[in-house]
Amino acid sequence: MPPIVVTLSRLSFVLFWPALALIVWGELAPHPPDVLPGASDKVLHFTAYFGLAVLATAALVKPRTVLIAVLTLVAIGGALEILQSFTGRDAEWLDEAANSLGVITGAVVTLGFLRLVGHARSD
Repeated sequence: MPPIVVTLSRLSFVLFWPALALIVWGELAPHPPDVLPGASDKVLHFTAYFGLAVLATAALVKPRTVLIAVLTLVAIGGALEILQSFTGRDAEWLDEAANSLGVITGAVVTLGFLRLVGHARSD
């Protein structure tokens, strides 16, 4: 892989962890800040998990490894939805649907981009 792709992969790996921590905090905080008043929370869920999937896919690159990351992110999203009920917030299956759709879309878009530029490794 060209040096720029390696650098972006490493940067994605590093940025994934604080992004995940921010999303975990946002989902479990009893009263999270309303960062975009009027925005659908489903759009926010989709966008957050899309971003996580983009970072994970760019960091991992290999399709089989990305599949494991996708399944893990979907499971994390589901677990966080369940845990929300213990923080005084409502757990919604539509939030998990938005999370899952964001993860799948982010991974597919990023794998497609990597394949398009010729840097995706096939297993």
